[in-house]
Amino acid sequence: MKKIFAFVMAIAMLLCCAACGNSDTAGNRLDEIKERGYIEVVTEPYFAPFEFIDSSLPEGEQFVGLDIELGQYIADKLGVELRIIPLEFAAVQSSIVEGKYDLALSALAYSPTRAEAMGMSNSYYNDEAMGFTFLTREEDYGKYESIESVADAVIVTQSGSVQESIVNDQIKEYKEFKRVSAMTDGYLMVAEGKADACICDIASAKLYAEANGGLAVSDFTFDVDPNMTGVCAGVPLGEDELLAFVNECIAELQESGDLARWYVEYSEYAASLGLD
Repeated sequence: MKKIFAFVMAIAMLLCCAACGNSDTAGNRLDEIKERGYIEVVTEPYFAPFEFIDSSLPEGEQFVGLDIELGQYIADKLGVELRIIPLEFAAVQSSIVEGKYDLALSALAYSPTRAEAMGMSNSYYNDEAMGFTFLTREEDYGKYESIESVADAVIVTQSGSVQESIVNDQIKEYKEFKRVSAMTDGYLMVAEGKADACICDIASAKLYAEANGGLAVSDFTFDVDPNMTGVCAGVPLGEDELLAFVNECIAELQESGDLARWYVEYSEYAASLGLD
C-alpha cells in the first residue's frame, strides 16, 4: 500500500510540474510567432495616413501607411514575414480580444474599455492636431461649434470607435445618430447630404477635406482624456512579452524619428491619391 501511495504521489507531482511548466509557456504568442515564421497584423485600411490602399501597386503590396511601416519594422526585428489582414474596424477589435490575430495596427486610440479587453501599447503618435471634432459641409462651417449645436442634426461616426463612445457619453440630444463601418463612409454621408456632421479625428478629417473639397472641419474640439488622442497598438490580453516587444520597437522608432517622418510622408502620399 505504501508503494502504491508513493507511486500515486509521484504521478501527482509530475502532473503538477507539467502543469506549472505549461503555465510558463502558455499564451506566449511572441515565441509562437517566431516559431511559425510570420506575424498576422489586423487593420482597417481606410484611415490615412496610418493605413490605406494604393490600388496601383502590385497585389500584395497595396496596403501602405505609417501602421504598415510599423508592422514591417516589428516583423523584420523578429525575423518573420508580415501578413496584413484587412477587416472592418469593429472586427479588428473583436479579433484581437478573441486572440484570433497577433497584433492590431489600425490607428487605435486608447480608452479604458479597450484597455480592459486587450493589451494596449504605449502611444506611438500624438500631436497637437490630434483630437476629435465635427466634419461638415462647407456651407455649414461654423454651424456646429458645440455639443448643443447638433441637437437638430443628423450625426454619424464609425461603429466601435472612440468617437462612438464620445457620442454616447457627451452628446445627449441629436435628431438622429447613424453608425457606419468605416470612417470614410461617414465622411461620404456628410458630403452627400445623408448626415449633417461626422464626429471624427481632426487630423484625418482635415486630410480628407483638403483632398476632396466641399467639406470643412469645425473649430470645436471635444474635451476628452489626453490618452485618447494618442495612437496605440493592440495585442491579445495577457500577451505581456509581445506587448513589451512592440513597445521596444515603438521606442526605437520614436528615437530615430521614423514615426514622425512616416506620418508626414504618408499624409502627402494619401493626398496625392485623393483618398478616394
